[in-house]
Amino acid sequence: MLDVALTFLVKNFNAYLKARTSSELGAAAVSPVADDAGKWLIAPGTIGAALINVEEERILRSPVPETTYVGGRHIVVPPPLKVNLHVLFASNFVNAKGYDQALRYLSYVLKYFQAHPVFTQTEYPDLDPGIERLTVELLSLSYDQLNQIWAFVGAKQLPSAVYKIRVLLLQDADPQIGAPVERIDTDAHRR
Repeated sequence: MLDVALTFLVKNFNAYLKARTSSELGAAAVSPVADDAGKWLIAPGTIGAALINVEEERILRSPVPETTYVGGRHIVVPPPLKVNLHVLFASNFVNAKGYDQALRYLSYVLKYFQAHPVFTQTEYPDLDPGIERLTVELLSLSYDQLNQIWAFVGAKQLPSAVYKIRVLLLQDADPQIGAPVERIDTDAHRR
């Protein structure tokens, strides 16, 4: 589901970008930022979207599994895991048109998500049915945090922005099925 959410956001951003620029230049792609040697894996002239962190949304956490009866069988569905994704959008125009171009295309990312902070099934029918809603929020990072991100990514810094994508639900599709209910004891309530 992580890949589906990121691919959906990138696809919609690319449609916005093409409408604004009438060009394929600057198109975003889901991509790791760098290889083990520190070489950028984001193609020149593009924007890379890389997942850099997954955090559990504990405030909205459901502590107990859901139970129901279907066809006389006790079905236990574990509670969904609600996660937030931290996604780094990095603009690699170092080898293409230069730093000013990198800033221009990063500005498109900022403008797009400022204008489109929420994605729902109603407004975006192509949103996967397993995703109820995505909310996109720009993270304001300190210099230390930014330095740490680029250090663990293992590459020299590119013009970039980090967004928190809230709440993605992950749930195992296979419920635990208990033995069928064969008898209900009503005498226990009369005592």
